[in-house]
Amino acid sequence: MNPQDWIGYAAATLTTASFLPQAVLTLRTRDTRGISLAMYSAFTAGVALWLLYGLALGQWPIIVANAVTLALAATILLTKLVVERGGRGGGQNR
Repeated sequence: MNPQDWIGYAAATLTTASFLPQAVLTLRTRDTRGISLAMYSAFTAGVALWLLYGLALGQWPIIVANAVTLALAATILLTKLVVERGGRGGGQNR
């Protein structure tokens, strides 16, 4: 593996792992009041596009990082949507 690959994998690991605490906290507490629906919607769409870009290029650091990030961001976004619509977790977090 060349130095550029190491940099790519390190960046992918750090940026992807940064979403894990927020996803766990959001699922555990169901508190989504501090999460911007517009920001997470745009971010999730952007990550999906990065994933498609990585797939088109066949670049595994981009593919793996964005697949995992998309799953975590989508989890946070879907939790926010469920909570705001009065689903599980109740209306306390509107």
